[in-house]
Amino acid sequence: MAEEAQNRLQNAVDGMVKNLEMENIRKMQGKMFRCSAQCCDNESTSMQNVHNCIERCHMPLAQAQSLVTNELDRFQTRLSRCTMDCNDRARDSFDSGNKEAKVRAQLETCVMKCAEEHMNLIPSMTKKLKDSLIEADKKTS
Repeated sequence: MAEEAQNRLQNAVDGMVKNLEMENIRKMQGKMFRCSAQCCDNESTSMQNVHNCIERCHMPLAQAQSLVTNELDRFQTRLSRCTMDCNDRARDSFDSGNKEAKVRAQLETCVMKCAEEHMNLIPSMTKKLKDSLIEADKKTS
């Protein structure tokens, strides 16, 4: 049961990332490559200027990717803390004399609750990331 909830959560996060990649990141990648190609078109500029121009083209995409990575890391950290709390509670329950079957059931219920709570965070996290990616994309225009 808990494994099923974790799989649903993982699929939801994977779907969110795929959607962000298709709708936002990929467009930014195209702009970055077109911008970089234009940097190379000017034959009268120095190699250093071309390099600097290409770096400027890459910066918004790198910032966007970092933003997504950091948000996913925070999400994972929160989920890990929740499940670690479940493990601690289960260990305390077992140490206080509860039967293993009861402790396993409590642990599973707690982990499923963590997964559901975090599933509910995905829509707001998606909106936050989309808004941030739209802002980052404006910098590439």
